Amino acid sequence: MATVIFYEKPGCGGNAKQKVWLAASGHTVLARDLLTEPWTAERLRAFFGAMPVAHWFNLSAPRVKSGEVDPAAYSETEALALLLAEPLLIRRPLLEVASERRCGFDPKAVDAWIGLDESKDKNEPCPICHRSEPCPPPAEAAP
Repeated sequence: MATVIFYEKPGCGGNAKQKVWLAASGHTVLARDLLTEPWTAERLRAFFGAMPVAHWFNLSAPRVKSGEVDPAAYSETEALALLLAEPLLIRRPLLEVASERRCGFDPKAVDAWIGLDESKDKNEPCPICHRSEPCPPPAEAAP
C-alpha cells in the first residue's frame, strides 16, 4: 500500500470521501492544506503532467462558476501565476505518492495507479465519527 500526500481544501466534503476511500483501501493518507501550502510554479506544475491548462482549474471555484475566470483563456505561465495567487482555483485534490504527482480524483485512474478497493468507496462510514455522510467541516474552515 502507498503513502499518499493528499492536498485538499479543509472542510471539502468530496475530499473527505476520497480520503476515507483511500484509507479504507489500505493507503496511509497524509492530508495537507492546499490553500496554505507554500507552492512554487515548478512544484505545482509537476501535478498537472500532460493535462490541458483548462483542466488545472477547479470548476466549482466561485470565480470560475461566475465566469470571471475562464480556464481556457490562460497560457501555462499565466495559469500558474493565477493559481499561485489564488489556490482556491486549483483543481483538487493534488495527490503525491513517492515522486509521482497527480491532479484530481478519477477513481479508475487512482485504482490503476495505486489501487482502490471498490467495496470501500464513498458510501462507507467515516472511520473517525462513523457517520455515513461526510463529516461536517470544522467551525473555523472557510466555505
